[in-house]
Amino acid sequence: MSTVTRAETIDVRFPTSTTLDGSDAMNPDPDYSAAYLIIETDADDGLSGHAFVFTIGRGNDIQLAAIRSLADTLIGREVEPLLADLGGFWRELVHDSQLRWLGPEKGVMHMAVGAVVNACWDLAAKRAGLPLWQLLAQLSPEQIVDLIDFRYLTDVLTPERALSILRAAEPGRAERTQYLVDNGYPAYTTTPGWLGYSDEKLARLCREAVADGFSQIKLKVGADVEDDRRRMRIARDTVGPDIRIAVDANQRWETAEAIEWMRQLAEFDPAWIEEPTNPDDVLAHAAIASGVAPIPVATGEHMANRVMFKQFLQADALQVLQIDATRVAGVNENIAILLLAAVFGVRVCPHAGGVGLCEAVQHLSMFDFVAVSGTQDDRVIEFVDHLHEHFVTPTVIKEGRYRAPLAPGAGTEMLRASIDAYTWSP
Repeated sequence: MSTVTRAETIDVRFPTSTTLDGSDAMNPDPDYSAAYLIIETDADDGLSGHAFVFTIGRGNDIQLAAIRSLADTLIGREVEPLLADLGGFWRELVHDSQLRWLGPEKGVMHMAVGAVVNACWDLAAKRAGLPLWQLLAQLSPEQIVDLIDFRYLTDVLTPERALSILRAAEPGRAERTQYLVDNGYPAYTTTPGWLGYSDEKLARLCREAVADGFSQIKLKVGADVEDDRRRMRIARDTVGPDIRIAVDANQRWETAEAIEWMRQLAEFDPAWIEEPTNPDDVLAHAAIASGVAPIPVATGEHMANRVMFKQFLQADALQVLQIDATRVAGVNENIAILLLAAVFGVRVCPHAGGVGLCEAVQHLSMFDFVAVSGTQDDRVIEFVDHLHEHFVTPTVIKEGRYRAPLAPGAGTEMLRASIDAYTWSP
């Protein structure tokens, strides 16, 4: 039996604001950052669990303090029973009555739970010698259901209904696994679309995206409607009529403003409008979805928990569900959200980019394809070509598709040299 011996937390920040990578209407100067956790044990295998919460600079230290407060409680704990019951461990952390007062189930503390849980999943996958997506996809329906907290969900998703969805997807698991290994998973790119880029850079990156095999790109919008129309025209003229162009307002608008703004962009055939308004406002999203139809509304990267996703789905307030690998409380809660999407028949197109989000979230979509939805139809994972070189197993994109990661783990381990080079101190 091995035990947890150390929990190391590190404040990692990259100065992306100097090049305006990641700039949008609400976040003009992001410094992509990771509140980073390493869990070490006394096992002879030398394996450790790595995870992080993504932030954009100031406040990363606050997120790190929350992670530290949870991770320190692992020290001295036996590893094998911990990894054998990650559903119980999730509930132990999230149901802590005193910690719940800081949420409940939202914000800095909830994301800290996700970092600790995800580090354990990374360690579990490494010990199993499997990439996380395969580890999850090899679990039985009963084992998957045991990972999920169904509290507050049973009006639409019960354990029995989850089992039915998972059992229906069991036939063909092996074939879909092989398909992933051979063909990967479709991607789209936001690389051309940052709001701070010049027109020349926008057009060049659009051309490069098409040449690289992407069938969809995304542009940031929301600062000035005439500027957005000009940039959309440049993009559409560059990529032609057959490449989809999604747009992302990053929560910028009021309800009526969103509907009118999208009316003015409709001629460019947007694939979706992402985060048109406050990410907690279910009714505003529902009104916008009705007002901009048939343009779909996409959202989810800032949703606090599975309950918010349930409400948005119930209200038909989103048509494209965007999970994020580090916003909710880790792998377990994202599995619950994938099952909610399956109940409502809504496609999942994850948010990625940032620091390590591409590396992390690809595992969730690939698990969904093998064990939950069984389809890649009209589904894409976001890709941004930033900071992948800092990871031990960086995302690989070929011909506009994520190649299935085969290295053991969750893809969340950063190179020690990168950690040391970009550790922030006040």
